[in-house]
Amino acid sequence: MGRLLLPMSMLSLLSIGAMFGVFYAWICSTMWGLDAIDPKIALAAMQAMNASVRNAVFFPAFFLTPFILAATAFIAARQKRHRSALLLAGGAVIYFAGAFVVTVTINVPMNEALAEVVVPTDIEAARSLWQAYSPEWQFWNTLRTIVSGASFILTGLSVYYLNSENT
Repeated sequence: MGRLLLPMSMLSLLSIGAMFGVFYAWICSTMWGLDAIDPKIALAAMQAMNASVRNAVFFPAFFLTPFILAATAFIAARQKRHRSALLLAGGAVIYFAGAFVVTVTINVPMNEALAEVVVPTDIEAARSLWQAYSPEWQFWNTLRTIVSGASFILTGLSVYYLNSENT
């Protein structure tokens, strides 16, 4: 196996695994927790979390993952590991279309609109805002999670097949 393919495969697995984990954590704890508390606090907390995610730690995992997967697919194809290359390319495409594009075109605009909201002092007004935001945001996040999970599986399979493919 080429010297670059294995480290790039591990980087691919790590980056897509990180993104799957981020989206999954929002499903199974963060959003359910926010749904269970005072909607005024949920709104303010979501505003703070959305603002804090724009950082140097999140950037490489979110923005570079599709490029890392595609680059690794290219390296695998050049080394005639076609099954692994196809799995990686598939993972790159579905992550890009179903997680990256969804985030940029749906979740981020929703988050930016929420950032402009002044959290109401009236609990019913806050509840109405939160109920208008949370279910839709969670729907799209569930899609991102499923897609990232599928990409993670494809990437894991590509690593599994690396040594069994002829060079």
